[in-house]
Amino acid sequence: MADAATRWLITGSRGQLGTDLQQVLARTPDDEVRAIQHDVLDITDSAAVSAMLTEFQPDVIVNAAAYTAVDQAETDEESAYKVNATGPGVLAAAAGRTGARLVHVSTDYVFAGDADRPYEITDRPDPRSAYGRSKLAGEIAVRELLPESSFVVRTAWVYGAAGANFVKTMARLEKSNDTVSVVDDQRGSPTWSADLARALVELARSDAPAGIYHCTSSGDTTWHGFTQAIFAELGADPARVLPTTSDQFVRPAPRPSYSVLSDRAWRAAGLTPMPAWRDALRNAFTESREVFTAG
Repeated sequence: MADAATRWLITGSRGQLGTDLQQVLARTPDDEVRAIQHDVLDITDSAAVSAMLTEFQPDVIVNAAAYTAVDQAETDEESAYKVNATGPGVLAAAAGRTGARLVHVSTDYVFAGDADRPYEITDRPDPRSAYGRSKLAGEIAVRELLPESSFVVRTAWVYGAAGANFVKTMARLEKSNDTVSVVDDQRGSPTWSADLARALVELARSDAPAGIYHCTSSGDTTWHGFTQAIFAELGADPARVLPTTSDQFVRPAPRPSYSVLSDRAWRAAGLTPMPAWRDALRNAFTESREVFTAG
């Protein structure tokens, strides 16, 4: 696929990742990109998806659409399953009929979050939230329906220039608060959506075997450490970020204490390793400082 013009169908086009995917693919003008949102195509509507794929004939589908209201999913699991499980299954079935590759984006929430070393793709999923259960169901549907030409890519702690995210929230709080308290007992790998978008495009163009992959920035930190780094990029004193614990911020859905994902399978497939999370954050601010600090 690397040398041929490619037709790309992107779902979830207005989100962080969908927006960055379009920007990455704009650099290959010979490719044709159709980026769609729910109001254009309901991915849970089998007839509509089949019609879209029959008409457009994409070579690659990147499913960046997701129900991400983690806490709301605890009381509305049906809606979460519709978008995160039924929708990916519909896309996979249609891709199988038209010969498209499917890159489906999943999450660290499929794991229990109680590990003490990075999760491998072979580790047993054990989601503890409705959101995590719905995302795992989506993974299973994709791999069962399209085993030879689908990629399930788990990522975590994503932030980008489009939409709301943790970096924008902390930048806003830095302006309005003398100090902010952030949990220091949840660990993961902050991942810039622009880096993730480039990685997914590389994967789709590669000869990597179909299957499950993990793709986050390298290295790890806590939300407290991440916020201190955000303050540093803002030119603010990181000491204004105070550590606290998860039991001080009880929320409807449990958050994984440990969300670090191993990229062993990614590197074994010959794919480019992701940058270190701290370098990625610095690059994100260099490229999009005005967006992150606009709130």
